[in-house]
Amino acid sequence: MKHTVSARSCFVLLLSTALLGGVSGGYAQSGAGPGRDFHAAAAPLAIDRGSAAVWQGLNKLHTRASLIMVVAHPDDEDGGMLTYEARGVGADTTLMTLTRGEGGQNVMSSDYWDQLGILRTQELLAAGDYYGVHQYFGSVADFGFSKTIEETLKMWGHDRVLYDVVRVIRMTRPLVITASFAGNVSDGHGQHQVSGVMAQEAFNAAADPKMFPDQIAAGLLPWAPLKVYARVPFARVSEKGIYDYATGHYEPVRFRNYATGTWIEGMPSTTVEVPESTYAPLLGSSYLTVGREGLSQQKSQNGGIGTPTIRPFSSPYHLYASRVSTALPQHEDSFFSGIDTSLGGIADYAPAAQQKVWRDSLGELNGTVEEAITKFDARRPVGIAPVLARTISEIDALLAKVESSSLSTEAKYNMAHELHVKRLEAERTLSDALGLSLLATVTNPHDAGHYGPFFDPGNQPSPQSITPGESFSINLHVADQGDQGVHIERAEIVPRTGSGWGFKISPPAAGDQLDAGAAQDRLFATTVPADAQATKAYFSRPNLEQGYYNINVPRDLNLPTAPYPLTAEVTYRYQGVTATLTGVVQSVQRYKGLGPTPEPLLIAPAISVTISPVAGIVPLGNSSLHLQVKVHSSVKSAAAGEVKLQLPEGWRSNPESTGFSLANDGDEQMLSFDVMPQSVAPKPYTITAEALYKGEKFTQGFAMTGYTGLRPYPFYSAATYRTTGVDVKVAPGLRVAYVAGTGDDVPGSLADLGVHVNFLSTEQIASANLSAYDAVILGIRAYAARPELKTFNDRLLDYARQGGTVVVQYQTGEFDQGYGPYPLTLSGDPEKVVEEDSAVSLAQNDPLLSWPNRITPKDFSGWVEERGHGFLRAWDPRYTAPTEMHDTGQEPQRGGLVYTSLGKGTYIYSSFAFFREMPEGVPGAFRLMANLISASRNPEMHKKP
Repeated sequence: MKHTVSARSCFVLLLSTALLGGVSGGYAQSGAGPGRDFHAAAAPLAIDRGSAAVWQGLNKLHTRASLIMVVAHPDDEDGGMLTYEARGVGADTTLMTLTRGEGGQNVMSSDYWDQLGILRTQELLAAGDYYGVHQYFGSVADFGFSKTIEETLKMWGHDRVLYDVVRVIRMTRPLVITASFAGNVSDGHGQHQVSGVMAQEAFNAAADPKMFPDQIAAGLLPWAPLKVYARVPFARVSEKGIYDYATGHYEPVRFRNYATGTWIEGMPSTTVEVPESTYAPLLGSSYLTVGREGLSQQKSQNGGIGTPTIRPFSSPYHLYASRVSTALPQHEDSFFSGIDTSLGGIADYAPAAQQKVWRDSLGELNGTVEEAITKFDARRPVGIAPVLARTISEIDALLAKVESSSLSTEAKYNMAHELHVKRLEAERTLSDALGLSLLATVTNPHDAGHYGPFFDPGNQPSPQSITPGESFSINLHVADQGDQGVHIERAEIVPRTGSGWGFKISPPAAGDQLDAGAAQDRLFATTVPADAQATKAYFSRPNLEQGYYNINVPRDLNLPTAPYPLTAEVTYRYQGVTATLTGVVQSVQRYKGLGPTPEPLLIAPAISVTISPVAGIVPLGNSSLHLQVKVHSSVKSAAAGEVKLQLPEGWRSNPESTGFSLANDGDEQMLSFDVMPQSVAPKPYTITAEALYKGEKFTQGFAMTGYTGLRPYPFYSAATYRTTGVDVKVAPGLRVAYVAGTGDDVPGSLADLGVHVNFLSTEQIASANLSAYDAVILGIRAYAARPELKTFNDRLLDYARQGGTVVVQYQTGEFDQGYGPYPLTLSGDPEKVVEEDSAVSLAQNDPLLSWPNRITPKDFSGWVEERGHGFLRAWDPRYTAPTEMHDTGQEPQRGGLVYTSLGKGTYIYSSFAFFREMPEGVPGAFRLMANLISASRNPEMHKKP
C-alpha cells in the first residue's frame, strides 16, 4: 500500500531528475516506492489485518532497524528469518533475488524458461506476503545448474550483477546485509555462490561513490551498511574436507571473506542465531511456521512443501564485516547488536554538535509511539487511532525540519529516508486501526451500487483485460469498519501507462464524510488511450544463450514486474492529518473451487497471435510441415480478420491466408497451415504469423502463466517459428506411445520427425496391448509423477522382451528402486553435466549411434543450458554405455546413455535433456532421439555374435 506525505519536497529537490524504482523523485529513493507495492492478492493476508496488523505496525514504528537479504533464485531465501525480522523485530526488510528461476524445473505447468521466470516471480511475491518483505530482482537469468563461480560470472558478467545489488542497497539503505550463501563451494552451485559473493562485495561497493557513478548521477547517494552476514553453511564436512555438491568433490575447509579480502580457516563460526520458532500469539503461529507457509506458495519446483512440526529452531549466521564503532561480542544477540535502532538513532546522521537537538525531537516522536504501544488493546485497536494521527503529525514536522535545516545534503537524504519509511508505516498502521479498506474493480456501470451482499461488484466476473480505445467503468469501494469516521478528501484512478486518460466520476470524488461503519462507492467511466502499452514484462532477451535481460523500460529496473496499468487512491483526513489508501484496479475471475477471485486488470492488444510449435526442425527433403496459429481476441464484441504467414523466399503455404471470426472477449480460434518449402538446406529459417484486424497488423501474442491458485501474468512472445533444415532419418511408420512425466514437450517435437505419439493413461499402462507400439517413451520424472509405473513396471520389461523399445528419459531418486531389467544406480544425488558445450566422446560403430543416423560429436553442438540431469553412477555390465562427457574438473560421465538388448527388444535409459533441446529446435537432439525410437527396426541391434 502506498501513502502520500505532505512534507517531502526535499526528496524532489534531491532527485528531481531521477527515475528510480519506477517512480521519479525521492519517493523512489526512499526505498518505500513501488518495490513495496507488489503483493500477490488484492486483500491482505489474515495476519496483516485488524489487531495483528496494528500490533506489527507498532513494532515497526518503534525501531529504525532495516535489513536486506540477497539470494540467487526464488526459494533460496531464509523465509523464517525474514518473517522473524519483519514481523517480530519490526525491521524494514527487503528481499533481493538475482534471477527469476528461469532455468528450474516445473511440476505445476508447462511454463519453461523465461515464462517460468515470470511464474516463479509471482510465486515469490505470494511467499513474500507471508514473510512481510519488500521485493526487488536482478537483471540476470537463471541459465540452469552451474557448478562454479567462474561459469556463472562468464554468463552474467561480474559488474552487471554487482550493479543491481548496489542499486537496490542504495535505494533501500539497509543497516544490515544478509545472505543465504557464503560464496563457497558449500553453497550447492555457482549461482548460489555468486549471490553470497555479491552480498559481501556490495558492503563496500555501495558505499563507494566511484562505483557505478551513473546511479549517483541519477540521484542515488552512496550507502554504507553497518554489517554483512551470511548463513553458516550446512554442507557436509569430513576429514576429506568440505563436500562440493555441484562437483561431487571434497575441497579444503576454508572460506573467502569477500568483504575484507581475508580467509577464514575452517567453518565460519556462528555469530548470531535467529530464533525463528518464536511464537507470535497475535499471528497464531511461530515466525518459522508463517515463513514455511510462504515457502509453500512456491510450488513449481516440488509441488509445495508442508509446514514444520512445532519445535525450537534457529538459523545461525556469521558476521563477515562491520562498521560498528563499538566492540562486538563473539556471540551477538541479534543482527543489530551494537547498532542504535531506536528512533533516536536517526540523529546519528547529523554532525555530533547537532545530534542532541535531533535526538530530543526524535525522542518526543518515540514517546508518542510508546504511548500508542501502551494504550493498544487488541479488542479495540481503533482506540489508539488519535495517537497514531499525532505520530504522523510529528513525523511531518520532523520532515519539514530536516528540509529547512542546514544539514548536509547527505545527512538530509538519509534522515529523510528513514523518516519517510516511518511515515508510510504510521499511515498503514492508522488505516488498519481505523478498519479502512479499499477495493477497485471493473464493473458494469448499470449495476454498480445495486447489488446485494452476495452480488456486489467485488464478486461479479469482469473482463481480465482491456484494449486501447475501449470504454469501461471502475467501481471504487471504500469502507470504514471501525467506530470513528474519516473525511474523504480525494478519490481518483491513477494511470501508469498511456496519455490522455480522462475519468467521469459519479458521485463527486471529494468532500465526503465517511462515517463509522459506513461504505461508499464511486463509479469512474473512462476510455483507454490509443497509446496505452500492453501489460507485460519490462525485460526480455533475444535467446536463451544470453544470460541476462535487456531492460526495455529502464525506470522499472529491479522491480518484480512493471506496475499494473491502473491504481485507485483515496486520500482521507483524520484528526488533522492525511493518509492515502491505495490498491491496484482489479478484474474478477471465477475459478472452480476458488470462486470469484480479484486479479489485477491488464491492458492487452485487441488481437493476440501465437504460433506453435515455436521451434523445431525440417528434415531435408521434406515436402511440407504443419503449423498451427492461435488467434485470441480481447475485443468486447465480434472481431474478424485474416491471418497469413511470412515465409522464406520460395516457400508457400496452404492456405495462403485464412480468415478468423471471434464472437466474444477471450474467444480463441486455431488455424492450421501446411507449409511447403521450395527446398530445404541445412540452415536456419523463420516463419512469422501475421494477423490483420481493422487495418492493423499483429505479430505477437501472450500466454497466461501459472496454475489455479497462483495469480497469472501474461508472457508475450513474437508469433515466430524458428526452424532448421536437418539431415535426419527415422524408421518409417513408427508407432510410439508416451508416458508423460512433468513439464515435457518432447511429444510435440516428435511431430517434426513425422511421429505422432499416443499418450498412455493409467488404465492403458495397466492393461493395453503395448505390442502395438514400436517404442514406449517415458517422460522426465515419470516414476515420480506416475505411481502406476512402479506397479506395472514389469509390463514395460515384458513388452521389451517381446521386441519393443523402452526409452526412459531422465529420472529422479524414485527410479533408483530396481526398475531396470538389470541394476542401474542413480545413488542419491545423481550426476549432471551442465556445460552445454562440453566435449563428447562416442563409441566407434556403436549400433544405436549408427542407424538410421550416424551420430557424431557435431550432433552435440548448439545445445542449450546443459547436457543433462540424472546421469547414472553405476550400471550392470550387461548394459552398453556409448557416450562420455564431463564438465570442467568433473570425472568422465558415461551414464548419460545406456542400453541393453532385452529378449527381442531394447531397454534404453538417457539422461540427456531432450525436454530442453527438442523444443528449442536443436538438430542433434532430434537425430539422436530418432535413433533411440527406431531401435526396434535397427538391423544391427540384435545380431547374434
